Amino acid sequence: MEDLGQIHQLIVPLFGHELTFNLEPIIQTWIVIIGLLIFGYLATRRKGIIPNRIQAVGEFFIDQFYGLTEEALDKELSRKYAPMITALFIFLLFCNWLGVLPHLGEPTSDLNTTLSMGVMGFVISHYAGIKKKGLKAYLKAYCEPLFFMMPLNIIGELSKVISISFRLFGNIMGGDIIVIVVTYLVFSLVLPPFLTAFFFIFIGAIQAFVFTMLTLVYIAVQVN
Repeated sequence: MEDLGQIHQLIVPLFGHELTFNLEPIIQTWIVIIGLLIFGYLATRRKGIIPNRIQAVGEFFIDQFYGLTEEALDKELSRKYAPMITALFIFLLFCNWLGVLPHLGEPTSDLNTTLSMGVMGFVISHYAGIKKKGLKAYLKAYCEPLFFMMPLNIIGELSKVISISFRLFGNIMGGDIIVIVVTYLVFSLVLPPFLTAFFFIFIGAIQAFVFTMLTLVYIAVQVN
């Protein structure tokens, strides 16, 4: 309970300024990346017509998100963006589930992580829009239906980054706080394991899916 809100930081001076790094989310993110590399290696090591369990899990994710991407975009664009959408979901899922392991937390309970993912989705969606429509048509869309609506349209696009980032951060951080407080109050008895399973496993999967689908929708809005 006393560790709630405590963050270990590395401060590096650089040309009169200070760069601050939150150590826990960085280490936890690298643990997730290494875990994903191991998962990818094991899933593709012995590929066969009859898949092993790990290959079956990997193929399940790929099939589902390729299908969803193809429904939102056209078939040609789905081949380009489906790998990114699939990787985004699996990465967020592993991040949200990492807190199940003892002495580890979720990188997504740090706003820097979710905000960077939101900015990444924003940049990719607008890059896709410019590439699909051309720069002139892309800029013209901000002046619709009337020219003076342009500031509101720009604010609306920027607010998507804040909305998607804070949604994921708030849900994961909120779940962490509830689990910690209840664990403290009942002295780690019966209830916390159920709360842990609910918030880390169920809510973690739902929030990873919601974030991924919103990113896909933002891309679809820009290219259609």
